[in-house]
Amino acid sequence: MKDSYVIGVDYGTDSVRSILVNAHTGEEISAAVFYYPRWKDGLYCDAARNRFRQHPLDYQEGLEHTIRTCLKLAGPAAARAVRAISVDTTGSTPVAVDESGTPLALTPGFEQNPNAMFVLWKDHTATKEAAQINAHAASFPVNYLQFVGGIYSSEWFWAKLLHVLRVDEQVRSACHSWVEHCDWIPFLLTGGTHISQMKRGTCSAGHKALWAAEFNGLPPNEFFSSLDPLLNCYTSRLFSQTYTADKAAGHLAPAWAERLGLSTEVLVGTGAFDAHMGAVGGQIEPYHLSKVMGTSTCDMLVAPVDEVAGKLVKGICGQVPGSVIPGMMGMEAGQSSFGDAYAWFRDLLSWPLQYFKQPADIIEQLIPELTKQAALIPPEEHTGIALDWLNGRRTPDANQLLKGAITGLDLASSAPQIFRSIIESTCFGAKAIADRFNQEGIPVKGLIGMGGVARKSPQIMQIMADVMNMPLRIHRSDQTCAAGAAMFAATVAGIYDKVEDAMQAMGQGFDITYHPNPAHAAIYAKRYQQYQALGNFIEQQTV
Repeated sequence: MKDSYVIGVDYGTDSVRSILVNAHTGEEISAAVFYYPRWKDGLYCDAARNRFRQHPLDYQEGLEHTIRTCLKLAGPAAARAVRAISVDTTGSTPVAVDESGTPLALTPGFEQNPNAMFVLWKDHTATKEAAQINAHAASFPVNYLQFVGGIYSSEWFWAKLLHVLRVDEQVRSACHSWVEHCDWIPFLLTGGTHISQMKRGTCSAGHKALWAAEFNGLPPNEFFSSLDPLLNCYTSRLFSQTYTADKAAGHLAPAWAERLGLSTEVLVGTGAFDAHMGAVGGQIEPYHLSKVMGTSTCDMLVAPVDEVAGKLVKGICGQVPGSVIPGMMGMEAGQSSFGDAYAWFRDLLSWPLQYFKQPADIIEQLIPELTKQAALIPPEEHTGIALDWLNGRRTPDANQLLKGAITGLDLASSAPQIFRSIIESTCFGAKAIADRFNQEGIPVKGLIGMGGVARKSPQIMQIMADVMNMPLRIHRSDQTCAAGAAMFAATVAGIYDKVEDAMQAMGQGFDITYHPNPAHAAIYAKRYQQYQALGNFIEQQTV
Protein backbone atom coordinates (compact mmCIF):
# COMPACT_ATOMS: atom_id res chain seq x y z
CA MET A 1 0.00 0.00 0.00
CA LYS A 2 1.39 3.36 -1.02
CA ASP A 3 2.06 5.71 1.87
CA SER A 4 -0.31 8.61 2.25
CA TYR A 5 0.63 11.29 4.76
CA VAL A 6 -1.44 13.99 6.38
CA ILE A 7 -0.47 16.94 8.56
CA GLY A 8 -2.25 17.93 11.76
CA VAL A 9 -1.59 21.44 13.08
CA ASP A 10 -2.48 22.31 16.66
CA TYR A 11 -2.33 25.95 17.78
CA GLY A 12 -2.08 26.06 21.58
CA THR A 13 -1.79 28.93 24.02
CA ASP A 14 2.02 29.09 24.03
CA SER A 15 3.04 27.30 20.85
CA VAL A 16 1.97 25.63 17.63
CA ARG A 17 2.65 21.93 17.04
CA SER A 18 2.56 20.12 13.72
CA ILE A 19 2.74 16.36 13.17
CA LEU A 20 3.23 14.39 9.97
CA VAL A 21 1.20 11.20 10.18
CA ASN A 22 0.79 8.04 8.12
CA ALA A 23 -2.89 8.25 7.25
CA HIS A 24 -3.29 4.46 7.07
CA THR A 25 -1.74 3.52 10.41
CA GLY A 26 -1.75 6.70 12.49
CA GLU A 27 2.02 6.40 12.96
CA GLU A 28 3.63 9.76 13.74
CA ILE A 29 6.42 10.19 11.20
CA SER A 30 7.74 13.50 12.57
CA ALA A 31 6.74 16.39 14.78
CA ALA A 32 7.80 19.98 15.46
CA VAL A 33 6.94 22.70 17.96
CA PHE A 34 7.32 26.47 17.60
CA TYR A 35 6.97 28.76 20.63
CA TYR A 36 5.45 32.11 19.75
CA PRO A 37 8.31 34.62 20.18
CA ARG A 38 6.20 37.74 20.73
CA TRP A 39 3.93 35.95 23.17
CA LYS A 40 6.94 34.51 25.00
CA ASP A 41 8.27 38.04 25.45
CA GLY A 42 4.96 39.11 26.98
CA LEU A 43 4.19 41.60 24.24
CA TYR A 44 0.71 43.08 23.82
CA CYS A 45 -0.56 41.52 27.07
CA ASP A 46 -1.50 42.99 30.42
CA ALA A 47 -2.36 40.30 32.97
CA ALA A 48 -3.51 42.87 35.54
CA ARG A 49 -6.26 43.90 33.11
CA ASN A 50 -6.89 40.32 31.91
CA ARG A 51 -5.77 41.35 28.43
CA PHE A 52 -4.12 38.58 26.40
CA ARG A 53 -3.44 39.22 22.72
CA GLN A 54 -1.39 37.34 20.12
CA HIS A 55 0.15 38.64 16.92
CA PRO A 56 -0.78 36.89 13.65
CA LEU A 57 2.90 36.81 12.69
CA ASP A 58 3.50 34.36 15.55
CA TYR A 59 0.93 32.09 13.94
CA GLN A 60 2.28 32.46 10.40
CA GLU A 61 5.91 31.95 11.36
CA GLY A 62 5.00 28.93 13.48
CA LEU A 63 2.99 27.36 10.68
CA GLU A 64 5.84 27.59 8.21
CA HIS A 65 8.53 26.52 10.67
CA THR A 66 6.76 23.46 12.05
CA ILE A 67 5.55 22.05 8.73
CA ARG A 68 8.90 22.59 7.03
CA THR A 69 10.66 20.97 10.00
CA CYS A 70 8.32 17.96 9.89
CA LEU A 71 9.02 17.46 6.19
CA LYS A 72 12.78 17.84 6.67
CA LEU A 73 12.83 15.30 9.48
CA ALA A 74 10.79 12.83 7.43
CA GLY A 75 13.10 12.87 4.41
CA PRO A 76 12.96 14.11 0.82
CA ALA A 77 10.12 11.84 -0.32
CA ALA A 78 7.70 12.86 2.42
CA ALA A 79 6.35 16.03 0.80
CA ARG A 80 5.15 14.13 -2.27
CA ALA A 81 3.04 11.82 -0.07
CA VAL A 82 1.16 14.60 1.80
CA ARG A 83 -2.53 14.57 0.91
CA ALA A 84 -4.13 17.08 3.27
CA ILE A 85 -3.64 19.50 6.17
CA SER A 86 -6.13 20.25 8.93
CA VAL A 87 -5.85 22.81 11.70
CA ASP A 88 -7.20 23.30 15.18
CA THR A 89 -6.75 26.37 17.38
CA THR A 90 -7.66 27.77 20.76
CA GLY A 91 -11.01 29.49 20.98
CA SER A 92 -12.74 31.70 21.11
CA THR A 93 -9.73 33.59 19.70
CA PRO A 94 -11.07 36.08 17.14
CA VAL A 95 -9.52 39.03 15.32
CA ALA A 96 -10.66 42.14 13.47
CA VAL A 97 -10.08 41.86 9.72
CA ASP A 98 -10.47 44.11 6.69
CA GLU A 99 -12.59 43.24 3.66
CA SER A 100 -9.82 41.05 2.23
CA GLY A 101 -9.91 38.92 5.39
CA THR A 102 -6.52 40.18 6.54
CA PRO A 103 -6.08 40.69 10.30
CA LEU A 104 -5.64 44.40 10.94
CA ALA A 105 -2.32 43.80 12.75
CA LEU A 106 -0.90 42.79 9.36
CA THR A 107 -1.93 46.10 7.78
CA PRO A 108 -0.07 49.46 7.92
CA GLY A 109 -0.61 51.44 11.08
CA PHE A 110 -1.89 48.56 13.19
CA GLU A 111 1.24 46.43 13.55
CA GLN A 112 1.66 47.19 17.29
CA ASN A 113 -1.98 47.71 18.24
CA PRO A 114 -3.20 44.94 20.61
CA ASN A 115 -6.81 45.57 19.58
CA ALA A 116 -5.87 44.69 16.01
CA MET A 117 -4.51 41.31 17.10
CA PHE A 118 -6.10 37.99 18.01
CA VAL A 119 -7.99 38.22 21.30
CA LEU A 120 -6.86 35.03 23.02
CA TRP A 121 -9.40 32.65 24.57
CA LYS A 122 -8.44 33.64 28.12
CA ASP A 123 -8.74 37.38 27.52
CA HIS A 124 -11.42 38.65 29.93
CA THR A 125 -11.54 42.32 29.00
CA ALA A 126 -15.12 41.90 27.76
CA THR A 127 -16.84 40.96 31.04
CA LYS A 128 -19.03 44.09 30.85
CA GLU A 129 -20.10 43.30 27.31
CA ALA A 130 -20.90 39.68 28.19
CA ALA A 131 -23.12 40.83 31.06
CA GLN A 132 -24.94 43.20 28.71
CA ILE A 133 -25.47 40.46 26.14
CA ASN A 134 -26.98 38.23 28.82
CA ALA A 135 -29.30 40.96 30.09
CA HIS A 136 -30.27 41.94 26.55
CA ALA A 137 -31.02 38.35 25.53
CA ALA A 138 -33.41 37.96 28.45
CA SER A 139 -35.66 40.65 26.96
CA PHE A 140 -36.05 38.98 23.54
CA PRO A 141 -38.96 36.67 22.73
CA VAL A 142 -36.56 34.16 21.14
CA ASN A 143 -33.90 32.76 23.48
CA TYR A 144 -30.79 33.15 21.36
CA LEU A 145 -28.62 31.74 24.17
CA GLN A 146 -30.49 28.44 24.46
CA PHE A 147 -27.81 26.42 22.66
CA VAL A 148 -24.88 27.88 24.61
CA GLY A 149 -26.06 26.95 28.09
CA GLY A 150 -28.15 30.10 28.57
CA ILE A 151 -25.17 32.29 29.55
CA TYR A 152 -22.87 34.18 27.19
CA SER A 153 -19.22 34.40 28.26
CA SER A 154 -16.65 37.16 28.05
CA GLU A 155 -14.34 34.58 26.47
CA TRP A 156 -16.53 34.43 23.35
CA PHE A 157 -16.88 35.97 19.91
CA TRP A 158 -19.56 38.70 20.22
CA ALA A 159 -18.48 40.01 23.64
CA LYS A 160 -14.92 40.44 22.40
CA LEU A 161 -16.01 42.08 19.16
CA LEU A 162 -18.20 44.59 20.95
CA HIS A 163 -15.49 45.42 23.48
CA VAL A 164 -12.86 46.07 20.79
CA LEU A 165 -15.26 48.22 18.76
CA ARG A 166 -16.05 50.30 21.84
CA VAL A 167 -12.52 50.93 23.07
CA ASP A 168 -10.64 51.52 19.80
CA GLU A 169 -11.96 54.02 17.25
CA GLN A 170 -9.18 53.28 14.73
CA VAL A 171 -9.88 49.56 14.76
CA ARG A 172 -13.60 50.25 14.63
CA SER A 173 -13.16 52.31 11.45
CA ALA A 174 -10.94 49.75 9.75
CA CYS A 175 -12.74 46.59 10.88
CA HIS A 176 -14.93 45.01 8.22
CA SER A 177 -15.55 41.66 9.87
CA TRP A 178 -14.50 39.43 12.76
CA VAL A 179 -12.83 36.04 12.33
CA GLU A 180 -11.93 33.09 14.55
CA HIS A 181 -8.33 31.89 14.49
CA CYS A 182 -9.45 28.39 13.41
CA ASP A 183 -11.25 29.86 10.38
CA TRP A 184 -8.48 32.26 9.39
CA ILE A 185 -5.65 29.72 9.05
CA PRO A 186 -7.43 27.58 6.39
CA PHE A 187 -8.43 30.80 4.62
CA LEU A 188 -4.79 31.89 4.69
CA LEU A 189 -3.51 28.55 3.41
CA THR A 190 -6.02 28.42 0.56
CA GLY A 191 -5.18 31.93 -0.61
CA GLY A 192 -8.45 33.66 0.23
CA THR A 193 -8.61 37.27 -0.92
CA HIS A 194 -12.08 38.36 0.21
CA ILE A 195 -13.88 37.73 3.48
CA SER A 196 -16.91 36.35 1.61
CA GLN A 197 -14.75 33.40 0.47
CA MET A 198 -14.00 32.25 4.01
CA LYS A 199 -15.53 28.93 5.04
CA ARG A 200 -16.53 29.22 8.69
CA GLY A 201 -16.45 26.11 10.83
CA THR A 202 -19.61 24.75 12.46
CA CYS A 203 -17.61 24.25 15.65
CA SER A 204 -16.63 27.88 16.25
CA ALA A 205 -19.85 29.31 14.82
CA GLY A 206 -22.16 27.24 16.99
CA HIS A 207 -20.29 27.23 20.27
CA LYS A 208 -19.15 30.85 20.34
CA ALA A 209 -20.99 32.97 17.75
CA LEU A 210 -24.64 31.89 18.40
CA TRP A 211 -25.07 30.30 14.97
CA ALA A 212 -27.82 27.64 14.92
CA ALA A 213 -29.84 25.96 12.23
CA GLU A 214 -32.93 26.69 14.32
CA PHE A 215 -32.26 30.42 13.84
CA ASN A 216 -31.50 29.94 10.12
CA GLY A 217 -27.98 31.07 10.95
CA LEU A 218 -26.94 33.85 13.27
CA PRO A 219 -29.45 35.81 15.35
CA PRO A 220 -30.92 38.66 13.31
CA ASN A 221 -29.23 42.03 12.95
CA GLU A 222 -31.91 43.56 15.18
CA PHE A 223 -30.74 41.49 18.13
CA PHE A 224 -27.24 42.97 17.90
CA SER A 225 -28.03 46.51 16.70
CA SER A 226 -30.52 47.01 19.54
CA LEU A 227 -27.81 45.95 21.99
CA ASP A 228 -25.36 48.49 20.58
CA PRO A 229 -25.55 50.36 17.23
CA LEU A 230 -21.84 49.59 16.76
CA LEU A 231 -22.88 46.02 15.92
CA ASN A 232 -25.28 47.11 13.19
CA CYS A 233 -24.73 45.21 9.90
CA TYR A 234 -22.09 42.85 11.29
CA THR A 235 -24.25 39.78 10.70
CA SER A 236 -24.29 40.56 6.98
CA ARG A 237 -20.48 40.73 6.98
CA LEU A 238 -20.08 37.42 8.78
CA PHE A 239 -21.67 34.20 7.50
CA SER A 240 -24.88 32.28 7.08
CA GLN A 241 -23.46 28.88 6.15
CA THR A 242 -21.02 26.74 8.16
CA TYR A 243 -18.99 23.62 7.44
CA THR A 244 -18.04 20.63 9.56
CA ALA A 245 -14.36 19.77 9.89
CA ASP A 246 -14.59 16.78 7.53
CA LYS A 247 -15.15 19.19 4.63
CA ALA A 248 -12.38 20.82 2.59
CA ALA A 249 -11.80 24.55 2.71
CA GLY A 250 -9.89 24.30 -0.57
CA HIS A 251 -6.48 23.43 -1.97
CA LEU A 252 -3.16 24.82 -0.81
CA ALA A 253 -2.55 28.15 -2.55
CA PRO A 254 0.58 28.44 -4.73
CA ALA A 255 2.27 30.96 -2.43
CA TRP A 256 1.82 28.76 0.64
CA ALA A 257 2.66 25.60 -1.27
CA GLU A 258 6.01 27.19 -2.10
CA ARG A 259 6.55 28.41 1.49
CA LEU A 260 5.85 24.97 2.91
CA GLY A 261 7.49 22.86 0.22
CA LEU A 262 4.25 21.11 -0.73
CA SER A 263 2.04 20.66 -3.79
CA THR A 264 -1.02 22.72 -4.64
CA GLU A 265 -2.86 19.37 -4.81
CA VAL A 266 -2.78 19.23 -1.01
CA LEU A 267 -6.25 19.78 0.46
CA VAL A 268 -6.87 22.03 3.46
CA GLY A 269 -9.64 21.06 5.87
CA THR A 270 -12.16 23.34 7.55
CA GLY A 271 -10.85 24.40 10.95
CA ALA A 272 -12.18 23.71 14.44
CA PHE A 273 -11.23 24.29 18.06
CA ASP A 274 -8.44 22.32 19.71
CA ALA A 275 -10.54 20.43 22.27
CA HIS A 276 -13.07 19.35 19.63
CA MET A 277 -10.42 17.88 17.36
CA GLY A 278 -8.58 16.67 20.46
CA ALA A 279 -11.64 14.65 21.46
CA VAL A 280 -11.45 12.91 18.08
CA GLY A 281 -7.70 12.35 18.46
CA GLY A 282 -8.43 10.89 21.90
CA GLN A 283 -11.02 8.49 20.43
CA ILE A 284 -14.07 9.89 22.17
CA GLU A 285 -17.05 7.58 22.73
CA PRO A 286 -20.72 8.51 23.17
CA TYR A 287 -21.53 9.80 26.66
CA HIS A 288 -17.86 9.74 27.71
CA LEU A 289 -16.51 13.04 28.98
CA SER A 290 -13.35 13.73 27.01
CA LYS A 291 -11.15 16.03 29.07
CA VAL A 292 -8.34 17.96 27.38
CA MET A 293 -6.30 19.06 30.39
CA GLY A 294 -3.74 21.80 29.96
CA THR A 295 -3.62 25.44 31.06
CA SER A 296 -7.41 25.22 31.14
CA THR A 297 -9.69 22.27 30.44
CA CYS A 298 -12.13 21.70 27.66
CA ASP A 299 -14.56 18.86 28.30
CA MET A 300 -16.29 17.34 25.29
CA LEU A 301 -19.22 14.93 25.16
CA VAL A 302 -20.89 13.47 22.08
CA ALA A 303 -24.22 11.72 21.79
CA PRO A 304 -26.51 10.62 18.95
CA VAL A 305 -28.61 13.63 17.99
CA ASP A 306 -31.90 11.75 18.22
CA GLU A 307 -31.14 10.54 21.75
CA VAL A 308 -30.64 14.05 23.15
CA ALA A 309 -33.24 15.86 21.06
CA GLY A 310 -35.02 18.50 23.10
CA LYS A 311 -32.50 18.44 25.95
CA LEU A 312 -30.78 21.76 26.63
CA VAL A 313 -28.00 21.58 29.20
CA LYS A 314 -27.93 24.71 31.33
CA GLY A 315 -24.64 26.47 31.93
CA ILE A 316 -22.33 24.71 29.47
CA CYS A 317 -20.41 26.13 26.50
CA GLY A 318 -22.85 24.97 23.90
CA GLN A 319 -24.36 21.99 22.15
CA VAL A 320 -23.91 21.94 18.41
CA PRO A 321 -24.69 19.16 15.94
CA GLY A 322 -21.52 18.18 14.10
CA SER A 323 -19.13 20.32 16.12
CA VAL A 324 -17.04 17.30 17.17
CA ILE A 325 -18.19 14.37 15.02
CA PRO A 326 -20.41 15.11 12.02
CA GLY A 327 -23.83 13.56 12.63
CA MET A 328 -23.55 13.63 16.43
CA MET A 329 -24.38 16.30 18.98
CA GLY A 330 -21.24 17.91 20.35
CA MET A 331 -21.42 19.34 23.87
CA GLU A 332 -18.68 21.49 25.37
CA ALA A 333 -17.83 22.50 28.93
CA GLY A 334 -14.58 23.30 30.71
CA GLN A 335 -12.60 25.14 33.35
CA SER A 336 -10.96 28.52 32.80
CA SER A 337 -8.02 27.53 34.96
CA PHE A 338 -6.46 24.10 35.42
CA GLY A 339 -2.72 23.91 34.79
CA ASP A 340 -2.74 27.70 35.08
CA ALA A 341 -3.75 27.30 38.74
CA TYR A 342 -0.67 25.17 39.40
CA ALA A 343 1.51 27.64 37.49
CA TRP A 344 0.12 30.52 39.56
CA PHE A 345 1.23 28.86 42.79
CA ARG A 346 4.63 28.04 41.30
CA ASP A 347 5.12 31.66 40.26
CA LEU A 348 4.02 32.83 43.69
CA LEU A 349 6.62 30.66 45.43
CA SER A 350 9.39 31.38 42.94
CA TRP A 351 8.96 35.16 42.91
CA PRO A 352 12.11 35.86 45.01
CA LEU A 353 14.28 33.62 42.82
CA GLN A 354 14.36 36.17 40.01
CA TYR A 355 16.36 38.47 42.28
CA PHE A 356 18.96 35.80 43.00
CA LYS A 357 19.50 34.90 39.35
CA GLN A 358 18.62 31.28 39.89
CA PRO A 359 18.61 28.98 36.85
CA ALA A 360 15.24 28.65 35.16
CA ASP A 361 15.26 24.88 35.59
CA ILE A 362 14.92 25.31 39.37
CA ILE A 363 11.60 27.07 38.84
CA GLU A 364 10.51 24.44 36.34
CA GLN A 365 11.14 21.72 38.93
CA LEU A 366 8.75 23.29 41.44
CA ILE A 367 5.45 21.89 40.10
CA PRO A 368 6.72 18.30 39.73
CA GLU A 369 8.20 18.37 43.24
CA LEU A 370 5.15 20.03 44.78
CA THR A 371 2.95 17.44 43.09
CA LYS A 372 5.11 14.60 44.38
CA GLN A 373 5.06 15.91 47.94
CA ALA A 374 1.36 16.77 47.84
CA ALA A 375 0.55 13.21 46.78
CA LEU A 376 2.22 11.90 49.94
CA ILE A 377 -0.33 13.74 52.09
CA PRO A 378 -3.39 11.57 52.76
CA PRO A 379 -6.76 13.21 52.16
CA GLU A 380 -8.51 14.42 55.29
CA GLU A 381 -12.01 15.79 55.66
CA HIS A 382 -11.02 18.85 57.70
CA THR A 383 -8.07 20.53 55.97
CA GLY A 384 -7.78 23.60 53.75
CA ILE A 385 -10.20 23.99 50.87
CA ALA A 386 -9.43 25.95 47.70
CA LEU A 387 -11.59 27.32 44.90
CA ASP A 388 -10.30 26.95 41.34
CA TRP A 389 -11.80 30.16 39.95
CA LEU A 390 -8.43 31.92 39.63
CA ASN A 391 -9.32 32.84 36.05
CA GLY A 392 -13.06 33.05 36.58
CA ARG A 393 -15.48 30.18 35.94
CA ARG A 394 -16.11 28.83 32.48
CA THR A 395 -18.67 26.13 33.41
CA PRO A 396 -21.03 25.31 34.84
CA ASP A 397 -22.60 28.79 34.57
CA ALA A 398 -19.98 31.11 33.08
CA ASN A 399 -18.90 34.01 35.27
CA GLN A 400 -15.47 35.46 34.60
CA LEU A 401 -15.78 37.95 37.47
CA LEU A 402 -15.46 35.22 40.08
CA LYS A 403 -12.21 34.84 41.99
CA GLY A 404 -10.34 31.95 43.56
CA ALA A 405 -9.97 31.39 47.30
CA ILE A 406 -8.09 29.28 49.82
CA THR A 407 -9.52 28.70 53.32
CA GLY A 408 -8.54 26.79 56.42
CA LEU A 409 -4.94 28.00 56.60
CA ASP A 410 -2.93 28.10 59.81
CA LEU A 411 0.72 28.35 60.82
CA ALA A 412 1.18 24.66 60.11
CA SER A 413 0.01 24.97 56.48
CA SER A 414 2.87 23.96 54.20
CA ALA A 415 3.45 24.62 50.51
CA PRO A 416 2.64 20.97 49.57
CA GLN A 417 -0.56 21.10 51.63
CA ILE A 418 -1.72 24.31 49.96
CA PHE A 419 -0.75 22.92 46.57
CA ARG A 420 -2.74 19.76 47.28
CA SER A 421 -5.81 21.87 48.04
CA ILE A 422 -5.35 23.62 44.67
CA ILE A 423 -5.11 20.24 42.90
CA GLU A 424 -8.25 19.09 44.66
CA SER A 425 -10.06 22.29 43.69
CA THR A 426 -9.38 21.71 39.99
CA CYS A 427 -10.71 18.16 40.36
CA PHE A 428 -13.77 19.44 42.24
CA GLY A 429 -14.36 21.87 39.39
CA ALA A 430 -14.24 18.91 36.99
CA LYS A 431 -16.79 17.05 39.13
CA ALA A 432 -19.13 20.06 39.04
CA ILE A 433 -19.17 19.77 35.24
CA ALA A 434 -19.92 16.04 35.25
CA ASP A 435 -22.64 16.59 37.85
CA ARG A 436 -24.30 19.23 35.67
CA PHE A 437 -24.49 16.87 32.68
CA ASN A 438 -25.97 14.13 34.87
CA GLN A 439 -28.45 16.51 36.47
CA GLU A 440 -29.63 17.72 33.05
CA GLY A 441 -30.31 14.20 31.79
CA ILE A 442 -27.07 13.60 29.88
CA PRO A 443 -25.41 10.65 31.65
CA VAL A 444 -21.62 10.69 31.92
CA LYS A 445 -20.71 7.03 31.46
CA GLY A 446 -16.93 7.31 31.36
CA LEU A 447 -13.92 9.63 31.52
CA ILE A 448 -11.15 10.08 28.96
CA GLY A 449 -8.09 12.17 29.85
CA MET A 450 -5.63 13.76 27.44
CA GLY A 451 -3.29 16.70 27.23
CA GLY A 452 -0.12 17.71 29.03
CA VAL A 453 -1.37 17.42 32.61
CA ALA A 454 -3.02 14.06 31.93
CA ARG A 455 0.17 12.56 30.51
CA LYS A 456 2.68 14.10 32.91
CA SER A 457 0.95 14.12 36.31
CA PRO A 458 -0.14 10.67 37.49
CA GLN A 459 -0.67 11.94 41.04
CA ILE A 460 -3.14 14.57 39.85
CA MET A 461 -4.94 12.04 37.67
CA GLN A 462 -5.34 9.66 40.63
CA ILE A 463 -6.90 12.45 42.68
CA MET A 464 -9.17 13.19 39.69
CA ALA A 465 -10.33 9.56 39.59
CA ASP A 466 -10.92 9.58 43.36
CA VAL A 467 -12.87 12.85 43.31
CA MET A 468 -14.98 11.81 40.31
CA ASN A 469 -15.30 8.27 41.73
CA MET A 470 -14.97 6.89 38.22
CA PRO A 471 -12.19 5.19 36.27
CA LEU A 472 -10.17 7.63 34.18
CA ARG A 473 -8.56 6.35 30.96
CA ILE A 474 -5.56 8.26 29.63
CA HIS A 475 -5.02 8.35 25.90
CA ARG A 476 -1.64 7.13 24.69
CA SER A 477 -0.97 10.06 22.35
CA ASP A 478 0.97 13.06 23.62
CA GLN A 479 -0.56 15.17 20.85
CA THR A 480 -4.25 14.26 20.75
CA CYS A 481 -5.30 17.64 19.32
CA ALA A 482 -2.82 17.46 16.46
CA ALA A 483 -3.69 13.76 16.00
CA GLY A 484 -7.36 14.67 15.75
CA ALA A 485 -6.53 17.30 13.16
CA ALA A 486 -4.62 14.62 11.22
CA MET A 487 -7.66 12.31 11.37
CA PHE A 488 -9.83 15.06 9.94
CA ALA A 489 -7.22 15.72 7.25
CA ALA A 490 -7.33 12.04 6.27
CA THR A 491 -11.12 12.26 6.02
CA VAL A 492 -10.93 15.47 3.98
CA ALA A 493 -8.51 13.70 1.62
CA GLY A 494 -11.04 10.91 1.05
CA ILE A 495 -8.86 8.22 2.61
CA TYR A 496 -11.78 7.57 4.97
CA ASP A 497 -15.47 8.04 4.35
CA LYS A 498 -16.09 9.43 7.83
CA VAL A 499 -13.97 10.59 10.73
CA GLU A 500 -15.09 7.67 12.92
CA ASP A 501 -13.28 5.35 10.47
CA ALA A 502 -10.17 7.52 10.72
CA MET A 503 -10.40 7.37 14.54
CA GLN A 504 -10.54 3.57 14.40
CA ALA A 505 -7.65 3.16 11.97
CA MET A 506 -5.35 5.94 13.21
CA GLY A 507 -6.09 6.00 16.95
CA GLN A 508 -3.30 5.01 19.31
CA GLY A 509 -5.52 3.71 22.11
CA PHE A 510 -5.16 4.05 25.88
CA ASP A 511 -2.21 3.04 28.02
CA ILE A 512 -3.19 3.98 31.59
CA THR A 513 -6.36 3.70 33.62
CA TYR A 514 -6.70 5.30 37.05
CA HIS A 515 -9.22 3.55 39.30
CA PRO A 516 -10.79 5.37 42.26
CA ASN A 517 -9.72 4.48 45.78
CA PRO A 518 -13.06 3.90 47.60
CA ALA A 519 -11.75 5.20 50.95
CA HIS A 520 -10.40 8.37 49.38
CA ALA A 521 -13.55 8.83 47.27
CA ALA A 522 -15.67 8.86 50.43
CA ILE A 523 -13.52 11.60 51.97
CA TYR A 524 -13.56 13.63 48.77
CA ALA A 525 -17.35 13.42 48.62
CA LYS A 526 -17.46 15.30 51.94
CA ARG A 527 -14.76 17.75 50.87
CA TYR A 528 -16.66 18.41 47.65
CA GLN A 529 -19.59 19.63 49.74
CA GLN A 530 -17.21 22.06 51.47
CA TYR A 531 -15.94 23.20 48.05
CA GLN A 532 -19.53 23.87 46.97
CA ALA A 533 -20.26 25.78 50.17
CA LEU A 534 -17.16 27.93 49.70
CA GLY A 535 -18.12 28.56 46.07
CA ASN A 536 -21.62 29.64 47.05
CA PHE A 537 -20.20 32.04 49.62
CA ILE A 538 -17.67 33.58 47.19
CA GLU A 539 -20.29 33.92 44.48
CA GLN A 540 -22.63 35.77 46.85
CA GLN A 541 -19.85 38.27 47.62
CA THR A 542 -19.15 38.96 43.94
CA VAL A 543 -20.84 42.12 42.73
